Amino acid sequence: MKKNTVALAVAAAMTASLLVGCGGTAADSTSTAESTATSTDAASAATTTADGDETLTVWAWDPNFNIYALKQAEAIYQKDHPNFKLDIQENTYNDIETKLITAATSGDYSTLPDVFLMQDYSFHKYIANFPDVFTDITDSGIDFTQFTEGKLADSTADGKHYGVPFDNGATVMAVRSDMIENAGLTVDDFKDLTWSEFIPKAQKVVDANGVSMIASSGGSEMLMEMLQSAGSSPLQDGKVNVAGNAALKEAMTQYKAMVDAGIIAEYTDWDQYIASMNDGKTAGVVNGCWIMSSIQAAADQSGKWAIVNMPKLDGIDGATNYANCGGASWAVSSNCKNTELAYDFLKTTFGGSVELYDDLLPNAGAIASYLPAAKSDVYNQASDFYGGQTVYKDIVDFASKVPAYDCGAYYSDIRSALTDAITNVVQNNADIDSELETAQSTVEFSIEGYSRWIQLCA
Repeated sequence: MKKNTVALAVAAAMTASLLVGCGGTAADSTSTAESTATSTDAASAATTTADGDETLTVWAWDPNFNIYALKQAEAIYQKDHPNFKLDIQENTYNDIETKLITAATSGDYSTLPDVFLMQDYSFHKYIANFPDVFTDITDSGIDFTQFTEGKLADSTADGKHYGVPFDNGATVMAVRSDMIENAGLTVDDFKDLTWSEFIPKAQKVVDANGVSMIASSGGSEMLMEMLQSAGSSPLQDGKVNVAGNAALKEAMTQYKAMVDAGIIAEYTDWDQYIASMNDGKTAGVVNGCWIMSSIQAAADQSGKWAIVNMPKLDGIDGATNYANCGGASWAVSSNCKNTELAYDFLKTTFGGSVELYDDLLPNAGAIASYLPAAKSDVYNQASDFYGGQTVYKDIVDFASKVPAYDCGAYYSDIRSALTDAITNVVQNNADIDSELETAQSTVEFSIEGYSRWIQLCA
């Protein structure tokens, strides 16, 4: 590929549209912008591995979360490999994706690290458009059967693995047990429901407490979870599957009904969304399990929360009570100097160490995607905040039941189009079928634009 300065400029400009929501907002990607990236020059990024040198360069973005995890993984691996070292380079997630695009469009992959962390919903787009960024790790020796199919689907394309799962994004329905009891119900009454079964019970909670049953940060996120729980992808065989998607129509119908009934309260501001839980303005939330750290910020509510699985769509074959929202996985770049070392490090730590995940749960709030972690004493400890429930064991169990789901290369575009669609349906009583047709056309137009852009970069 020839270097095209115009294409590089376009690449930088398009980074924001390539970024994918994983339970947060654009603020999540920029929250670490104030941190100074370490060793980000090309010379450092292109660390060579001479004979005997056991150094891997890694890109990640959160000192208290994934960078902390890397340091703990390094310490564990060093027990049997004393000369091993990680050169951890902190970048904002925006910057990581910008650098990947720049390397791909210039054809110069020497600036890439050995390993980098990528948000799960970004994988398919980058694999489709920039395949030469990645190393196929299918035959790396990593036991992918120790992770759930639902999690692996995000970083798998054409039967090949490109990522080692890191944190768990299994969807939970967190509920206020005291508010449920005020309505004459129990937490068990909210387990294993369809949405049509959930609505009348939720209405009782709303009426008894004068608050919403569910807080929502925007309809599209919840719609995508409802879709995944049914195993219904918005892309099918590489084609947009929005208009005429029965599961999506059912999800929008149920969501609209719950907003109209006051069961769901929508918040466009993230801080207000979190405050609705912390201030007792809602009796629950449906989101990735990472939302639990925000719920637990209200220490005075300890013992008043529980988690259950989410309701499933009515009338949809294969619908389940399980989905995933968010998370990230480790990728090995095409510039990796020592793939065998990278494979063994990932296999031994993130793909094989219960000890690592036992540390990350209490110290970083990272819930494992690695299934054996659920059997440890740490994961089987009762949580006082959640009324003595073994929530972390339950979350790993939820994750094991998430349907495999190909969100496709254009997840972010679909998510954006569905945001507009559900907003019009909820706020303007727009026709659902018409909005889905509009969303379909919008996404198809975006895909055509990306195709032209890729041709320009070639």
